[in-house]
Amino acid sequence: MIVSIIVAVGENNEVGYMNSLLWHLPADLKRFRELTTGHTIVMGRKTFESLPNGPLPNRRNVVISGNPHFTHPDCLVFSSVDEALIKLSGEKEVYFIGGSQIYCQVLPYATMLYLTRVHASFPEADTFFPEIDRTKWMKRGEEAHSSDEKNKYSFTFYEYNKKND
Repeated sequence: MIVSIIVAVGENNEVGYMNSLLWHLPADLKRFRELTTGHTIVMGRKTFESLPNGPLPNRRNVVISGNPHFTHPDCLVFSSVDEALIKLSGEKEVYFIGGSQIYCQVLPYATMLYLTRVHASFPEADTFFPEIDRTKWMKRGEEAHSSDEKNKYSFTFYEYNKKND
């Protein structure tokens, strides 16, 4: 199974503020949709609750929650990242989409990283993506974009593969 992380971060690895995104980049949302549609996405409960319209369509939505009473009729719910990895082991590729605690827990298992670097700083941020050890990851692709009428900030799409030890 390919364990993928997909994340957008600011220049200082910022990912959010008060359970919301810090920016609105339609091009990044489009890329997210193109990569994850038809696949399983895994997220923490707070990330799930931040989705404005509930489960994301055309994807199998999985929620990690430490609350044994949390359920949702349109989602699989697991108690930990480890349980999710075991139960989803038959999948071809699984995308972990946040939040910060989930990213920290799954990073050691991840084999692919789809990272959007937003070229701006967000001092109000209260949620961050962990630093990655660049010696363990090999850049597979890079695509820079300038800001425009739809995307307020310039940004770069990166793809990384974890190096074999």
